[in-house]
Amino acid sequence: MRKEAQALLFAGTVIPATPLCLDSSRRFNEKAQRRLIRYYLNAGVGGLAVAVHTTQFEIRDPEINLLEPVLRVAMEEAKAFEAKTGKTIILVSGACGPTEQAVKEAKLAASLGYDAALLSPGGLGAYDEDYLVARTAAVAKEIPVIGFYLQPSVGGRVFSYNYWERVCETENVVAVKTAGFDRYLTLDVVRAATFSSRRDQIALYTGNDDNIIYDLLTPFSFQKDGKTYENRFVGGLLGHWAVWTATVVKIFNELQQAVSEESINKDWLTLAAQITDANSAFFDTANDFKGCIAGVHEVLRRQGLMEGIWCLNPEETMSPGQSEEIDRVWKMYPHLNDDDFVKEFLASEDGKMK
Repeated sequence: MRKEAQALLFAGTVIPATPLCLDSSRRFNEKAQRRLIRYYLNAGVGGLAVAVHTTQFEIRDPEINLLEPVLRVAMEEAKAFEAKTGKTIILVSGACGPTEQAVKEAKLAASLGYDAALLSPGGLGAYDEDYLVARTAAVAKEIPVIGFYLQPSVGGRVFSYNYWERVCETENVVAVKTAGFDRYLTLDVVRAATFSSRRDQIALYTGNDDNIIYDLLTPFSFQKDGKTYENRFVGGLLGHWAVWTATVVKIFNELQQAVSEESINKDWLTLAAQITDANSAFFDTANDFKGCIAGVHEVLRRQGLMEGIWCLNPEETMSPGQSEEIDRVWKMYPHLNDDDFVKEFLASEDGKMK
């Protein structure tokens, strides 16, 4: 991992999980994808997560074959932005499947200049924890790894505390994203990372879209053998941060400052609840997350950043009542959207899209 990217990762930053832009025929829309990536970069994110759940796992299917093109587009836009601004953008690629597939995807990401791989446990329910720990080590030989606690409702599983102990002890695991959407599971990861001999080499990132602010506000403290150990989440890698991103960055920067100055007030708790409520609409919690990707697309479509909500799987779309829920939170929490920023951004992009 580049030194600048590693420093930013440990300082903490905003990393949205990037969606996939398609046309009405469900084919890759490269122009729209590049514009969407530029939106995130101009909004002030510190990283991009590509080829992850929000990007749709189907990009790996042989008949679709979009893994390399999507990774390349994001990389090219990020590198151009870095060259223009002097800023560092952490590039994170998803890696999936059994060991052989995950290692192959890690090698591809490394060859394209990605900084780390978010190693998904999705779809591997038939494999035991020993296998998955060895898989982590194998991928980590190719590229720095971000461990991933994925919620069961979208293909993850519950792991033992010992599993996270071993993952955190694995060389070249540089971070863990906790997205179990469960406080008990989250505490397992934080405690394992805190007590690890590699604690200073592992950054904690929240993926709990239902508890973003709470995770980032909380100073975790554990006692062991008469000593007190403390830790905290430094940033987030989130599908929820793929929408209203300019406001996300503003809130994150303010939160970082409040944490550093120890000036947390009750308004943060109110904001936390509002963001969770908005996430419930976008992620379709009323229907067990069935419309979560399409819901993110719908927000971007309404703002003009996507042409439609099409997914590679035609059956993946918004649920009945989800659009009305998005209407509700948009009206209820106008301070959370970044409509004005998007309008200015799109106006500046007009020439590039022709």
